[in-house]
Amino acid sequence: MPETPKVGLLPLYLALYDQSVPEERPRMEQFRDTIAAALAQRGLEVVPAPVCRVQSEFTAAVRALEQAGVDALVTLHLAYSPSLESAPVLADTRLPLIVLDTTPAFAFGPDQSPDAIMPNHGIHGVQDLCNLLLRYRKPFHIEAGHWEHSDVLDRVAKWALAARLAAALRGARVGRIGEPFPGMGDFAVDPETLRATLGVETFPCAPERIRGLVAEVSDADVAAEVAADRARFAVGAVDAEAHRETVRTCLGVRRWLEAERLSAFTVNFLAVDRASGLATVPFLEASKAMARGIGYAGEGDVLTAALVGALATVYPRTTFTEMFCPDWAGNTIFLSHMGEVNLDLVDGQPELLQKPFPWTDAADPVVAVGRLRGGDAVWVDLAPGPDESYTLIVAPVRMVAVEGEDRFAGSVRGWLRPHQPLATFLQEYSQAGGTHHAALVYDGSAAVIAAFGAMMGWKVCLL
Repeated sequence: MPETPKVGLLPLYLALYDQSVPEERPRMEQFRDTIAAALAQRGLEVVPAPVCRVQSEFTAAVRALEQAGVDALVTLHLAYSPSLESAPVLADTRLPLIVLDTTPAFAFGPDQSPDAIMPNHGIHGVQDLCNLLLRYRKPFHIEAGHWEHSDVLDRVAKWALAARLAAALRGARVGRIGEPFPGMGDFAVDPETLRATLGVETFPCAPERIRGLVAEVSDADVAAEVAADRARFAVGAVDAEAHRETVRTCLGVRRWLEAERLSAFTVNFLAVDRASGLATVPFLEASKAMARGIGYAGEGDVLTAALVGALATVYPRTTFTEMFCPDWAGNTIFLSHMGEVNLDLVDGQPELLQKPFPWTDAADPVVAVGRLRGGDAVWVDLAPGPDESYTLIVAPVRMVAVEGEDRFAGSVRGWLRPHQPLATFLQEYSQAGGTHHAALVYDGSAAVIAAFGAMMGWKVCLL
């Protein structure tokens, strides 16, 4: 299930008004509650803070919201509020900041009552605050409009979803089996840099650790998982002993995922051999894990695994994949990988097969295969750049629903159609630094994912 974005609603006010016109306070609080309810109607979990006027109140409110685990702060000026009371506190927090610039009244022409000035003059407080935030070099995202007669709250909700994605990535715990594939440079970012620039933690798995976890798997556990597989998949040419051996290996990997509380993992298939602690490559667990919302990428790619896991918190219909072959004639791209796919995205029932594995002395694995279903999707790639920078490439695409002959049965596959000519898409993708590992997000919002990139401080490239 998608995770619900959680925001703290921080109402700003002026102490002077409580001293001079205390009777105004109730309707100010009522407007805060109205906005909180309207944001909740848009799928957000809202934690309202008390009305804040002076720095000590802002400090206490922000600390409480941090402790509540909110993904972002949404500010709401109930009236003018002097920026030096709030800006130092807001600049100090690591939480993303969303400035909501709105007022209770929709119209304020000559026929409006002068009594309406008090609850509707917050915009110059917004201006005061944003100037200070810029001077303090605190990033913020501002959305303006009438709360009821525009889409401003929908735009705030977009940033809240982006903040959930950002929090998931910054808290990513990625397990790695084996070293990264030798010579693959596009996704190569060392663990120390991943931690420093993204907050991603890497957890290598030693052979003795995984060997011990596999040994703990009981015959009863294996039998239960085999039975579940036979109910879940169309079972093709699969040797019963090979299936049990694959399942035992996969359940050992699952125990590792759970013990380390990993949000994602990656396996370099070349590192799986008889000395590795794994009898075979756990492709089947990668596919099952993605269907459970765990991120994955092949070849020891921690960066893309973290990205897939973060995207899955909001968009569970996310899978790791690669572009393989261009179909110049049909303006599509053939997608595939060795044996990993989010099982929930397969068109029809996935098939269980035993695949030859000539790369090491590991046993031939049992894998789940199938064709990615048709539908709208978003191609998402996080591309490392110079000087520890990143570019998030976001491309709305169409996955083709195949009718008629498909000679690629027995493999993980799909056909992607970009919204521009194929040659243009491929050219612009590589000009932006797009890597050969990526995430495919079904039913995702390109706008939200692009906002995620902006919130992370990356360059965003929309194709």
